[in-house]
Order: sequence, then structure tokens, then C-alpha cells
Amino acid sequence: MTVHFIGAGPGAPDLITLRGLRLIERCPVCLYAGSLVPEEIVRSAPKGARVIDTAPMTLDEIIAEIATAQAQGKDVARVHSGDPSLYGAIAEQMRRLDELKIDYDVTPGVPAFAAAAAALKTEFTLPEIAQTVILTRTTMQASPMPEGEALEELGRARATLAIHLSIRNLGYIQRALTPHYGADCPVVVVYRVSWPDEKIIRGTLSTIAAKVRAAKLTRTALILVGPVLDAHRFRDSALYDPNHEHVLRNRKSRAG
Repeated sequence: MTVHFIGAGPGAPDLITLRGLRLIERCPVCLYAGSLVPEEIVRSAPKGARVIDTAPMTLDEIIAEIATAQAQGKDVARVHSGDPSLYGAIAEQMRRLDELKIDYDVTPGVPAFAAAAAALKTEFTLPEIAQTVILTRTTMQASPMPEGEALEELGRARATLAIHLSIRNLGYIQRALTPHYGADCPVVVVYRVSWPDEKIIRGTLSTIAAKVRAAKLTRTALILVGPVLDAHRFRDSALYDPNHEHVLRNRKSRAG
């Protein structure tokens, strides 16, 4: 018996990986985070499967369901949104499974920041503008940020920021980042990326809070900050430059 932690992707049912979908299709028990995973994905579970929305459940209740499945010798599809390595709350589940000596594996999924880049038709790493992407959040009702990870400190890098779980904290984000990025730095808020009701709101550090309030967004949104979001004048990558040589392309091989 194995518990399969599966990243279901950002929302669109066809953005789950083939591996993840095949696991759901064959597991007789499916536990899914119903607040963020569309029901269409878990409808792929086999006929007669035990399919449970874990959104209202506690960790103890979830582990009890898994322990019952273990006693019955049934594999479990544990389906999370996005990629489970980011804010997936799988670490504490895996720790409990280790204690119970229950086998598990992890199948990655398309993370929200990658889906947002696709929706925006943009690249978060542009030559000489940004070569670093920081995935983070801010302190709200969840656990506080560790020392050294506040936006005031992360902002010094002037990297592209993908800020999760913080849509109600835009005032703080503006105050923390304006000294580093400037008030006119581009900001994009992507609500429920890849879902039918997806919304994209563009602004700057000085204007985005008012725009989000007007749109009445209070949850399930990713905040992107950085010059790359409105960059048009940047040099071409060296990757395809005819004067740039690498192991698969050099002057000698081109001459031949």
C-alpha cells in the first residue's frame, strides 16, 4: 500500500501531469483538497472509490483515513493543488506516515507561479533585468515568517517576486517593497489562474491595492512583483547568439 501525494496543478483539469492522473485513476481511495482542486480531476477515480474532500478535516482525521486504507491494503491518492512542494502542508503528513511506517511518494504538479507566467505570456528571468525568482508569502493568520525572510529583506535583491497567500496584505507589501523597487514598479495579481473565472489585474506598487479592492478579491490570488512584468527593452539571451559557443554548437561544427 502506498500513499501518492499528487500535485494537481493550478486549476485547469488538463494541467495535471499524466502520472498524477493515472495514479488517481487507479487508487481506490482519493483524498483531495476540495477548496483548490476541481472536482473534475477526482472524478477520474475508479468506480466505487472512496473520494473525500479534506478541506474541512484536521490532520488527525486525514491520517486516520490513510491508516484505515492501509489496514485494507488500499492505495491512496492524496491530491493537492499546484505543486505540493510549495505551501502544500505535506511535510507534516509525511512525518506522520513515517511514524506509522506507511509508504508514500510524491508526484509534482504545475505550480501557480508557472501557470501565471504562461497566462501573462512572460518570462520571469530576462537578461540583465532579473535572473532570480523568489517564491514567498507574508505573515498573516498562518505561521510567522522565519527570521531573515521578511519582504523588507528579500526586496533588496530586486528579484522577481511571486508572493503567495497574501492578497489581503497588499498595504504591507507596498510599504515593504517600495523603497527597493520604486512606487512605479509593475505588479500583477493573478486570481485563480487557469480556472474559468481567472482574473488578471495589472498595476504598480502604488496602485495595485486600490485595483484589487475594486475587484473585491480576497483569496486565491498570486501577487507578482518586478521589472520583468513590463519589460520590453532587454538584450537577447546568449543562448541563440551566433557568437556564443557551447557543447552543442560551436564555430567548427557550423562551418562543417
